[in-house]
Amino acid sequence: MASLLEEHLFEIRGQGPPPTKDYFQLVITKNEVIWTSWKISVRVECRGAAPKELKASHEDFLHQKMLQQEVGAVFGERILEYTISLCQGKFDYLERLPDDILLRILSYLELKNTTLLAQASQRFRKLCNSEKFWEHTVRNRCTEFTSDMEGIANFIGWRTTFFTFFHTSGSNEQQ
Repeated sequence: MASLLEEHLFEIRGQGPPPTKDYFQLVITKNEVIWTSWKISVRVECRGAAPKELKASHEDFLHQKMLQQEVGAVFGERILEYTISLCQGKFDYLERLPDDILLRILSYLELKNTTLLAQASQRFRKLCNSEKFWEHTVRNRCTEFTSDMEGIANFIGWRTTFFTFFHTSGSNEQQ
């Protein structure tokens, strides 16, 4: 399974919390954590200042409480916990799968379970609400779907088509 991992395991960037305007980037690779910060200031002495970069091995990051606190302050506790998990070798392989594979997996779940899965993460919420997901759902579960209905689905949306089809035809969803 380790071969599924890319060189960059995780990356996030953004502005730090007020009152500063500083900008931060956190990159987690297979071997290290890279923390980069850019000082944003109107002061003349700060203009053109190079970004500061700190690199730490996963093991070192787990022992650097100050760096952990800074990551938590800038990106929140959830990102800090995820970073610590990655440094401990706890990888979320399901979250790393490509969308087309995840959509195929979702096609085997009951809709009530996809509703629960959509609450697990932003990525799953986006996938479960995507037109691609609803197109797969209509094509795989609506036995009476015809090619004539495809134009309508493309026009009004696949999700709307799904609920309209079941609401008006009284068909039962095939699980």
